[in-house]
Amino acid sequence: MKSHLWACVVLSVAATAAVAAAQDMPISQILIEGEGWRVASEGYQFTEGPAVDKEGNVYFVDVPASKILKLDFASGKVTTFAENTGRASGLSFGGDGRLYACQNGGRAIVAYDAAGKPVAVCDDIDVNDLVVTGTNHIYVTDPKNHRVWHVDPQGKKTVADEGIERPNGICVWPDQRTLVVADSAGDRLWTFRIADDYSLQVKQPYSTLQLTTAAINAGKSASGADGLKADGAGRVYVCTQAGLQVFDPSGRLSGIIAKPQEKALSNVTLAGPKLDTLVVTSADKVYWRKTKATGVANFSKP
Repeated sequence: MKSHLWACVVLSVAATAAVAAAQDMPISQILIEGEGWRVASEGYQFTEGPAVDKEGNVYFVDVPASKILKLDFASGKVTTFAENTGRASGLSFGGDGRLYACQNGGRAIVAYDAAGKPVAVCDDIDVNDLVVTGTNHIYVTDPKNHRVWHVDPQGKKTVADEGIERPNGICVWPDQRTLVVADSAGDRLWTFRIADDYSLQVKQPYSTLQLTTAAINAGKSASGADGLKADGAGRVYVCTQAGLQVFDPSGRLSGIIAKPQEKALSNVTLAGPKLDTLVVTSADKVYWRKTKATGVANFSKP
């Protein structure tokens, strides 16, 4: 309960209104009866980083193959968007329309234009996942050094936070004034207020992630939390070993959506023209399912 009260401190006026309007947000408000996971694409080594463009199409990576692929939402056809990506992992569209990528192999952040041509944004940085705001400010997780970085639109990097054991997935709430970071080595989500100068303030534990029975029996607190996204109502969807955990805006667990296969979930987003199709990457496959929820485009102005 105390962590939920702390989380309320960092809510913006808009998010506070969402809490007031959604005191009870069970998982039934998301799932559609009879609608399950379907394979959208398969045959990869390790999928990650789903990002959605303005038309609702999904871009994702095959990390070992150093490829970025595009899943056309209307046809379901997959094409190669970029190759030789330096083992790119996290992806996010920016307010400038470019696709930003974390290059694990090159220790850099690059931005791709519509033709798939990359331009360097920031180098000499250990990266894993990122989110880009509508004003083209970038927040990046660095699990190796226990850091969260801020990179401004000119490419200047600053350590925004240190101390989370293994910061991994990262997203912003719809107001783009609150940042959420998952700790894959622990059982917490962390929130930060994004200040007017884009520094991170008021660091607080937001939610307690559920652990698998195996982790509990082994006396471990690692949730395996990976990619996460917020929807338009302020719910946060988190890929974990226990499944796709969903938390309401006040930090309470709404429920856990079962994984589509036994293999781990790596990341999640909401796609399609209405942003109402849940998409997850899981090892060799990409899955999707229709929902009652509606996503929010972080590359748009809040």
